[in-house]
Amino acid sequence: MKRILTCSMLLLGMYQTILAQVWVSQPKRADMWHENPSLSFQSGQSTGIIINPQLTFQSIDGFGYTLTGGSADVIQALAPAKRTNLLQELFGTQPGQMGISVLRIGVGATDLDGEAYSYDDIAGDVSLRKFSLAKAQKSIIPLLKEIKSIQPGIKFMATPWSPPAWMKDNLATKGGSLATEYEVIYAQYLVKYVQEMAKEGLSIWALTPQNEPLHPGNNPSLLMTSGQQNKWIKNHLGPTFVQAKLKTKIIIYDHNCDKPEYAIEILNDPETRKYVDGSAFHLYNGDISALSTVKKAHPDKALYFTEQWTGTKGDFAGDFMWHIKNVIVGALNNHAQTALEWNLANDSNFGPVTPGGCTECKGALTISKEGEITRNQAYYIIGQASRIIPTGSVRIDLQGLPKGINGTAAKRPDGKIALILQNETTNKITTNLNLTGKYAVVAIPEEGVVSILL
Repeated sequence: MKRILTCSMLLLGMYQTILAQVWVSQPKRADMWHENPSLSFQSGQSTGIIINPQLTFQSIDGFGYTLTGGSADVIQALAPAKRTNLLQELFGTQPGQMGISVLRIGVGATDLDGEAYSYDDIAGDVSLRKFSLAKAQKSIIPLLKEIKSIQPGIKFMATPWSPPAWMKDNLATKGGSLATEYEVIYAQYLVKYVQEMAKEGLSIWALTPQNEPLHPGNNPSLLMTSGQQNKWIKNHLGPTFVQAKLKTKIIIYDHNCDKPEYAIEILNDPETRKYVDGSAFHLYNGDISALSTVKKAHPDKALYFTEQWTGTKGDFAGDFMWHIKNVIVGALNNHAQTALEWNLANDSNFGPVTPGGCTECKGALTISKEGEITRNQAYYIIGQASRIIPTGSVRIDLQGLPKGINGTAAKRPDGKIALILQNETTNKITTNLNLTGKYAVVAIPEEGVVSILL
């Protein structure tokens, strides 16, 4: 059902009319990202939602996904023109395009690759002479280069799922811990990865030392306790990054919100914290407020939300609403500088996947063997924010939200204000938006989400 909202406003101290754009998503009606004309602002102040651009919080790096090796394979397999059109849709910044601004990539294989591998699988190669990005040259690197040509400011966050198996105490891609005798070599391995990617013209903006360090049951995976990660960063990874003069940020933890103490323990170490930009979280356990717990303990350190899946058995509307509440609104309101969903794309069988990897992870896109593209929950979850909140925006204060409404707001680099308002109730909620001496009436549809650009 189409809802028409008209909007123009005169900002205080300015004498020009500004049209605000409005987009509505109602997942139960399969009506997603429907553009509606304007809200009408008038002079005065009313009860309702108060937008306060003067009270600012964290800067926002952006929104996106993990580009696994498997997702790179299925996208790269598209016909060239179709692939380019898709990448323009995803990463372009023109009206109608998604403007994805952050991509997380594996250092070697993730569990959504066709096989488990590292970039140096030659046992005992402590000089790293056999280090090679050859496996990434098939799909990942060409795709990243094409994406960068579309979105030059794209930020790449790299994450290993496992060190090379020969560097681990169990000599396997799954589980085990980093062997003490290879702690120095592994730090050098990650430096070499950043340097070799730079030679390809692909700058690594940030690196998390280990994906889900408390989940050694995946393939690939690694057990790395907070004590182990702290010691390794302090004695090896941090100093090796400094010696190599890398500008890549080190972001710790990269696991669930039920263990904020993992990040806090590391940041409590005065020697380690000087190498660390911040900490990253997923939400398969715990509560999104854990990010604020870490922020309170270490207000000078950044926070990132880096992964949440949608599954093959999930409900489209239920997934969309839960992720908007927690991954988008919740993460931003708890100081996250990124909000990333899990896998960007997979095939019709939800692969490729390693033996023992996730067989129920649904990508933002499903791409069939024939090249047909289906846009799934995660596509719309990220798009609800990425289309209106670009890199460099700053979260601003939003108060007076009615019961049943979740919301967040940001001031963009161009001075415009973006809002996301979510109605969890089964009834339409009408309220007022107040900004700089003006107000407008806004109707937020039942079980729906509204994105507004003022």
